Amino acid sequence: MHKLEVVNLRVAVGGREILKGVNLSVSSGEVVVVMGPNGSGKSTLFQTIAGNPKYEVLDGDILLDGQSIKELAPEERFAKGIFVGFQSPVAVPEVRFAFLLQAMANVRMGKKLTDPNPQVLAQAQKIAAELGLRPDVFNRGVGAGFSGGEFKRAEVLQALLLKPAFVILDEPDSGLDIDGIAAVGNAITKLASSGSGVLLSTHYARVLRFIKPTRVYVMVDGRVALEGDETVIKRIEELGYQGYFKELQNFGELTSSK
Repeated sequence: MHKLEVVNLRVAVGGREILKGVNLSVSSGEVVVVMGPNGSGKSTLFQTIAGNPKYEVLDGDILLDGQSIKELAPEERFAKGIFVGFQSPVAVPEVRFAFLLQAMANVRMGKKLTDPNPQVLAQAQKIAAELGLRPDVFNRGVGAGFSGGEFKRAEVLQALLLKPAFVILDEPDSGLDIDGIAAVGNAITKLASSGSGVLLSTHYARVLRFIKPTRVYVMVDGRVALEGDETVIKRIEELGYQGYFKELQNFGELTSSK
């Protein structure tokens, strides 16, 4: 059993404080959802967990099994089993997707990046078929001509192939049609069933129709304003964020964001 914890995390970008004391956690086999309106800090949280140096940790910590990782480089966090899929993935057309998959698998296995690993490609091709990715994706550069949906499927493919301890996905349903959302939702359930802890963000409830979250955090203005279960998602879908927040304030259940 592994546990990833964010403890009183305060983060600034370009001198402006974005995260203002965030606390949350995800353990092996859990699917934890982070929701919130635009600008609430979801992407900043995920970039910070990934170790992006542009995101300055002012206070607090990120713990993996009780040990701080906030000083580790992104590749060291990856080697420890933290996989992050971003809201806007970066294209690297000079690198073939097949090579990237092999290199990532080799890092996890403690091998050299260029060591041949034919089993990895064979497994990746099987997963790609399940996700609805065309076979030619492996011979293309990473992101070269990828649609938004292909990018998201490709990220989930990487997670399914590598089986990391934790999978962090920033808006995995972005740019997907209903078939793609179903494929990604089923893949997330599969990841959790295999023992990975999954932390994902979303604006909408679409992908959550295909998974059962363990816990839901709602962020507002850089803080976690509410922690709940899947009923939170249903009310947000019915009322929108503003309507839901107003309902909670009327009952005194919303944590102040001031």
